[in-house]
Amino acid sequence: MRLAVKIIRMREKLIVGLSAFAILFTIFLVMDLQLDLGYSGHHLVSSHGRVKFGDDPNRDTVYNNFRRKFLQRVNVSKEQSGGGGGGDMSAGGNWQTVKGDSDTTKTKKERTAKPKVHDSFTDLKAILLSIETDENSVVISHQEDLSNSPTIGEIRRIPLRKNMSNLHLFHWHISKYEMYPEDSEFVDKLVEDLAKNQIYHVDEKSGGTQLKLIINYGNDTQALFKPMRFPREQQTLPNHFYFTDFERHTAEIAAFHLDRLLGFRRAMPVTGRRLNMTTEIYQITTGDILKTFFVSPAGNLCLHGRCTYYCDTSHAVCGNPDLLEGSFAAFLPDKEVASRKVWRHPWRRSYHKRKKAQWENDSDYCLLVKEIPPYNEGHRLLDLMDMSVLDFLMGNMDRHHYETFKLFGNDTFPLHVDHGRGFGKPFHDEISCLTPILQCCMIKKSTLTTLLRYHNGPLTLGDALRESLSFDPVSPVLWEPHYAAVDRRVGIILQAVRDCVNRQPQSEQVVQDENSIDNNV
Repeated sequence: MRLAVKIIRMREKLIVGLSAFAILFTIFLVMDLQLDLGYSGHHLVSSHGRVKFGDDPNRDTVYNNFRRKFLQRVNVSKEQSGGGGGGDMSAGGNWQTVKGDSDTTKTKKERTAKPKVHDSFTDLKAILLSIETDENSVVISHQEDLSNSPTIGEIRRIPLRKNMSNLHLFHWHISKYEMYPEDSEFVDKLVEDLAKNQIYHVDEKSGGTQLKLIINYGNDTQALFKPMRFPREQQTLPNHFYFTDFERHTAEIAAFHLDRLLGFRRAMPVTGRRLNMTTEIYQITTGDILKTFFVSPAGNLCLHGRCTYYCDTSHAVCGNPDLLEGSFAAFLPDKEVASRKVWRHPWRRSYHKRKKAQWENDSDYCLLVKEIPPYNEGHRLLDLMDMSVLDFLMGNMDRHHYETFKLFGNDTFPLHVDHGRGFGKPFHDEISCLTPILQCCMIKKSTLTTLLRYHNGPLTLGDALRESLSFDPVSPVLWEPHYAAVDRRVGIILQAVRDCVNRQPQSEQVVQDENSIDNNV
């Protein structure tokens, strides 16, 4: 009898001990993922290596020099006064455009200002035409072998049928190196479907910081809907952190077009559309979201949904009176067919009010990244340079993770998704978005060629973006100053590349191969 009691007590102690161990282990893993301690496989440096927590900001590096040069060139008058069409929130929760004192004198300043001399960056064009070869270069001539780029449909052996939706046809043609080819016949058809097809059911997307809806069209076609919250002229509030800023539906639309114009083709198709909240949301949805609908004092139909930050009555999304505009992003393939791997972005921000990420204090941070798979080989690091270009042109600071399709392995492209926090500050250039390029001093030759072509015209990137967006159902998509900002930022990227090149010996400035890009710069 005593033996049985001892066995029972030992079993209880063992269970308690294992439970405590499991709890402590779980807490340890959570702390590791949040603080990047280096034990879960997500670390950027070896756990036995020496980590630099910061360097002298006055140290002579491309990263430090570039930051000092451009961070002092902020247009203070426009940002402080809101003269570019900034805004504030009224007591009733509506966004109002505020004009500053600088608006009255802006035309006088423009008349007296000397015209800026156009820099055509002939030195960079000369590098593109050179035939030097070296592995330690700034401008890297890399081009994927598209002849060996299987599609999802080919790998999964999915037969194409005539009755397939345009979304499924688009999915099965996603290849190893790009979301869609330049001459894809399904992109424009899919965009038209998202903008015009009848909506049969609406669900709220769980999780996230802001309201998002899942739109079901029928025929297994789905889209993610982000509603319009404020006018296009509204800038990011100066006291908002990047991780608490409102998402803009117009940024999602413009990001798709910008990604396409740059030749990346790594973003899912997105279009704008105006909905009737009564017939196209309220009457065809179910669940708890129905409890969040209400009629505002102004007689407009509103809803706020359920999410982390902005899902309450004071941050509701309202129609006019029930007409609501938003972005519709096509769904990615089902995970059962094409599962995705989530990667922590090496240049992820701290997402903390006071703490900084390691890369913000270490000019040599890229040397650490280059030692970690998959950045130590292949073109993944170069692809992140492309992502840096895209984010800087939009002013998107919210790039914490990225995804790839597992069935393609590591030799594939990162998906360009979730751009709702871009295009918020047309008068401010967020130089930190260029940190990957400034610290690694590398860029694809094809990307540099594209940027130079737009910079020297005759069609600038801003003009090309405006023309492309003019066909969207909710055109004009962007506030006009954003197009000028895109053109200005192209020049800043080219200057960053020039600074990197000037730090390299002449024999280490460019790599060429037999798949060289054409010389149309």
